[in-house]
Amino acid sequence: MDLVDRRLSNQKLTSQPFSKPEEVVSWFGAVQAQDFAAAKWALTLRSQVTTDKEVEDAFNKGLILRTHVMRPTWHFVSPQDIRWLLKQTSERVQRFNGSYFRRSGYDREIFKKTNKILEKNLSGQFLTREEIKKILEINKIPLDALGLSFVMMQAELEGIVVSGPKKGKQFTYALFEERVPNYPDLDRDQALSELVKRYFQSHGPAQIKDFVWWSGLTVKDTTKGISMQKGLSKERINGKDFYFFENSFSKLIDSVFLIPAFDEYFVAYSDRSEILEERYKKHLNLGGGMINGAIIVSGKMVGGWKRIIFKNKVEIKINLLDKITSTQRKNLEKEVEKFGKFLNLNPVIV
Repeated sequence: MDLVDRRLSNQKLTSQPFSKPEEVVSWFGAVQAQDFAAAKWALTLRSQVTTDKEVEDAFNKGLILRTHVMRPTWHFVSPQDIRWLLKQTSERVQRFNGSYFRRSGYDREIFKKTNKILEKNLSGQFLTREEIKKILEINKIPLDALGLSFVMMQAELEGIVVSGPKKGKQFTYALFEERVPNYPDLDRDQALSELVKRYFQSHGPAQIKDFVWWSGLTVKDTTKGISMQKGLSKERINGKDFYFFENSFSKLIDSVFLIPAFDEYFVAYSDRSEILEERYKKHLNLGGGMINGAIIVSGKMVGGWKRIIFKNKVEIKINLLDKITSTQRKNLEKEVEKFGKFLNLNPVIV
């Protein structure tokens, strides 16, 4: 099986891109977005939009939402999907967070109080984290260390708050029920089936343990969700079972992509051995869940990259770990130009 070529196609890196960034989010089900700038570039790579502003406009309009929904970290999600996603994943994330909350002195009673404060003060308006912090402090809520992050994360997982439009460079929160239209909901089995479908259509071929890592759900749930799928194929490669939906794909030997930090191409798999050589692991993984930007040639990592933004230019620091051909070098330069257009800055390779 041409695993890498199928995966590149399903990830919408080599197949026909979507016209809008929100369509990318819907295809994936959820797109990791703890690094907001990187996540916007991830959506641009897979859609026909070309600029950072276009993606940010979709976010500010609420066509794309950003919230805690899995693992736990921020993800871009669709307003059409957020209710059933939370129904399927939030309980697991809350359970994972429980010990951290308790060690910091936060319990259900405190969160009941903070949720009421949020509901009252966010009604009809969008507030930044700093504005919310001041309100909580006035109400004598303890906010030592990670207190504010704990309060807001559990409120997101409870469906109390969700992302609002940015105020300048600052993120805001909105009331969930005021920001999210009342789209038809799914029951738990339907939600499980849909989440499994979204994952394997966008990330396949992938293993059960990959989906377990990505979703935070159990092996039992995953197996049940797989059993609900029609047209999901399985193939055993080197003693591993990979699941995928059949699709047409092309083998692009010289394809090159500047994959951003935390991109779904890497972060969504617990087993990255098919696309990442053992000797390059340390260059991608910094520990603590940190994933660097990567240069991908023919589906595999051959180097890393970082950006440095100045007033009128963006410097792209390239660190190639392997040799590439002259054709691949030209394609890399085209990707750098594309990234410069994305930021509306002159790109310079250093």
